[in-house]
Amino acid sequence: MIGKQHMEAQNNISSIPVSEFFLICFPNYQTWQHWLSLPLSLLFLLAMGANVTLLITIRMEASLHEPMYYLLSLLSLLDIVLCLTVIPKVLAIFWFDNKSISFSACFLQMFVMNSFLAMESCTFMVMAYDRYVAICKPLQYPSIITDQFVARAAIFVAARNGILTMPIPVLSSQLRYCARTIKNCICTNLSVSKLSCDDITFNKLYQFVAGWTLLGSDLILIILSYSFILKAVLRIKAEGAMAKALGTCGSHFILILFFSTVLLVLVITNLARERIPPDVPILLNILHHLIPPALNPIVYGVRTREIKQGIWNLLRRL
Repeated sequence: MIGKQHMEAQNNISSIPVSEFFLICFPNYQTWQHWLSLPLSLLFLLAMGANVTLLITIRMEASLHEPMYYLLSLLSLLDIVLCLTVIPKVLAIFWFDNKSISFSACFLQMFVMNSFLAMESCTFMVMAYDRYVAICKPLQYPSIITDQFVARAAIFVAARNGILTMPIPVLSSQLRYCARTIKNCICTNLSVSKLSCDDITFNKLYQFVAGWTLLGSDLILIILSYSFILKAVLRIKAEGAMAKALGTCGSHFILILFFSTVLLVLVITNLARERIPPDVPILLNILHHLIPPALNPIVYGVRTREIKQGIWNLLRRL
């Protein structure tokens, strides 16, 4: 009993009131920051410009006012928010040595990163269902995939992922902290909570379970959708119809493959943290919030004739 009271007293002494944290990017290679800021800036401008162009094109071009392109708009909006949440702060650290971030801003960033990443995964799942209906049930497509379906899907994407990821920053914000220096460029849950004097087992367990439940269920449904699509395509006998059917799914499949691959590499590097330099997961985490948002609109723009035509029409109006 006396030992327990002593430990509690020691914890109370070691914990400090925290109004802000300090982000230390690449602790072992801080000289890289100025050199790294140039490609990151270019990728950020590319991501923002490409997604804004895509949103304007879909808004202005009447031929693109269809559910498939509304879902693509939702994906672009999520990409823009993710970019704006992460990259400007990273560049401020690189350029102006602005390492401080307020307590509330840190946990807001944590919430947006977790929830919007899950929303993006869920949007890919809805888009896979859209392609499944388009190829496997083409006659029923207009009655199933409607504007109302897209609206309900958007509400589901926001509600499911927002509610289930909310406890991650809430739990971390309730901890007592013994330090204020975060060895990361962004406020990830594990980077922040490890500064706590308290036991963070439940925090880590909840993030693990929520992450694998949300992303894992989306991935399973995406795989099921594409297995049914592949089965249906292989039955097509008409000449050229198979290539056309696969072409409608090509862009979406490329983006899902890239999103999943980058996420998988990020997870593996975090699990093998002891065997690799600590700066590698930090860099991959930044790139995961930057490269997919830059590639998503470009892949769709290059591979989709209607979007290319819409962008060309937009440029002619300028």
